[in-house]
Amino acid sequence: MTTKYILRYALIAALAVSATSCKKSLDLQPISDATVDNSYNTATQAEAALAGAYNTFVSSDYYIWDNTFTSDVRSDNYYAGGDNPDFFQYDNLRLTATNSKVYGDWSNLYNGILKANTVIQRVPEITDPGLTDSRKTQIVGEAKFLRAYHYFQLVKNWGGVPLVLVPVSTTEPSDINTPRASVDEVYNQIITDLTDAVAALPDTYGGDASVNKARATKGAANALLAKVYAQKPDHDYSKVLTYTNAVINSPAGYTLVSYSDLFDGNHYNNAESILEAQFNGTTIGNWSPSLLLPPSITNTTWRKFITPSKDLAKAFDDEGDVVRKNQTMIFEQAPWVDEYWSATVNGRVPFPYKQRNLTNGNSTSRQYMLRLGDVILLKAEALNALGRTDEAATQVNIIRKRAGLGNTPATTQADMALAIEKERRLELAQEGQRWDDLVRYGRAETVMNSLNETNLVTGQKVNYNMTKEKELLPIPQTERNRNPALTQNPGY
Repeated sequence: MTTKYILRYALIAALAVSATSCKKSLDLQPISDATVDNSYNTATQAEAALAGAYNTFVSSDYYIWDNTFTSDVRSDNYYAGGDNPDFFQYDNLRLTATNSKVYGDWSNLYNGILKANTVIQRVPEITDPGLTDSRKTQIVGEAKFLRAYHYFQLVKNWGGVPLVLVPVSTTEPSDINTPRASVDEVYNQIITDLTDAVAALPDTYGGDASVNKARATKGAANALLAKVYAQKPDHDYSKVLTYTNAVINSPAGYTLVSYSDLFDGNHYNNAESILEAQFNGTTIGNWSPSLLLPPSITNTTWRKFITPSKDLAKAFDDEGDVVRKNQTMIFEQAPWVDEYWSATVNGRVPFPYKQRNLTNGNSTSRQYMLRLGDVILLKAEALNALGRTDEAATQVNIIRKRAGLGNTPATTQADMALAIEKERRLELAQEGQRWDDLVRYGRAETVMNSLNETNLVTGQKVNYNMTKEKELLPIPQTERNRNPALTQNPGY
């Protein structure tokens, strides 16, 4: 199956989702030429606009599977597969500004921001008595959460980016050629939006988990604030501790579930979940499992697009972590040559397994956008950074016990930091977290340059030549052509 047909299928699927899930959702356009001239006058239009803003989570390539490329394939967790050279640029850390996925993801995220901006600006102006002031406040809070979520992806991947906080209503160059804000300015806006969201959002929307896990809640905003304060360059671990505790002690009652229940496809919207994109397999389907799962499940023989790395498999084996390994990858004979696992056809190759429910290419499989296991390990990270290493061990051991492992042997602060990094790798593989962790811990260069990977076809050792500049993606050249005010990241 060639890349062009796969991408054509992906585009058709995304458009179908957009058309069926919310008839009034806003059109997807690049940041540089998007315009908003619709009017919003009724409660129905307000709710439809909000639904359109949420639709980004289920219609954009970034949230369906590209974040796995930006985090897991770019790191030591996964290799790229398939036949698209743009995919292999992530794997080899040789990205260019003309990479189609880099541009596509930038556009996806700004499209989501523009839809959120429309809700934030237009909903307060609606005078329909059917839309109460309290519901207006809540809608705006949900949209601010969404805007913050998208900007968090942008600032992690590209550094300082244009801060667009109002709907774009003109294509005049003077209005749309927005220069890059600083990293601090972007993070400050994210924190402002999330602080507003915490104040506006409920702990739950009632007793229906399919609603509570689909929409922004106080728990989701607190969880994202914890991640933001950890990831920003001047880490504020006191704030991380505050916000992780707010999630753990939330009236929403988040609790860990069996690790296998997280990914078997039968227990979505579970007690551990804080936020998930709601693929229902009918009107809203996830097409990515067909690109990842082995031939025995997909009934196809073309090479899949992401492969777990030898280093990740070894990390599970070294830890004796059978539970999480078996939920993360499945081994099978592959009817193709794999340059890292098998130089001959029909060799034993692992396949990503966390999204495993395949239903005619219209899957209900989903990636957790926020979940409690991540939050608990962030709390451990904060405690250790604050010198409370014994308390950090308690949090790590909660996660290890769930995986059937004994207590962490780490006792010093330095050893505990490495233990937490490793625990997050094993817990969150294929969930778009690894690159962020390596950058946050200042270990991206050390880890990537110490990998011992050999191309079995050529016999050549792989040299990733990881540098500080490669922590960020290049600003897409297409966007720089549209917007001359955009400067390029160093190294590109």
